[in-house]
Amino acid sequence: MRRLLPVTDQTADDDREWSLEELAECYAYPEPGERSGAPGAWLRGNMVSSLDGAAHHDGASQPLSGPADMRIFGVLRALCDVVIAGAETVRREGYRPARAREAFAARRAAAGQAPAPAIAVVSASLELDWTAPLFTEPLVPTLILTGAGAPAERVRAARLAGADVVVAGDGPGVDPAAAVAALAGRGLTRQLTEGGPRLLGRFVAAGVLDELCLTVAPVLTAGDAQRITNGPGTAVPERFALVSVLEEAGFLFTRYRRI
Repeated sequence: MRRLLPVTDQTADDDREWSLEELAECYAYPEPGERSGAPGAWLRGNMVSSLDGAAHHDGASQPLSGPADMRIFGVLRALCDVVIAGAETVRREGYRPARAREAFAARRAAAGQAPAPAIAVVSASLELDWTAPLFTEPLVPTLILTGAGAPAERVRAARLAGADVVVAGDGPGVDPAAAVAALAGRGLTRQLTEGGPRLLGRFVAAGVLDELCLTVAPVLTAGDAQRITNGPGTAVPERFALVSVLEEAGFLFTRYRRI
């Protein structure tokens, strides 16, 4: 892996596999005083895209990924307090509970974090499989982010399955800003969303996405796959500044922060 930005004296020659500690330092969350989000929150998105803008192939993002992308995926999860994902992404990608990783145990303990991040599923209908490992085997209780108008019987089913239901919105659906604030109110300030495109699009439209980690995969897919964001647009495009770029095997690992 090579660091292309910021430029250092080692940039040209440093082509090796980075350690997990080096990646963790590269992707460390800003300190609380540097965060601009609700109650000290920092919402980071992590997505992968093909060269022609596809966010998935045959409905899943895995075909666009590679070994280095999966290492960074694991590091980003190991650094956060909570992983936020839409219900459709949870179903399509077969989400399982986040696992505790020995390599990050001391770092998480020093930061006052649980051994593994919680998974927060965004769902208006709560049409989820409560017998799935995400609900039967979590190290940290799985969260359900929903609106005040969610079906009462499904809210009860979620709680009976051991999920922690968090109301973040006055209607049937979730308000993105309210979701960020509700999680931050529970001490989950280092936030990571893995999409899918509709959820990420809603975070962008609401103006609450602080950072985007985008992997550009060296593949072309054609077809009519979604972009990494989908849904309502912004009145004025939001500007982000490029913070860092890593490269390995033709994959570009970019990191942008909102200006």
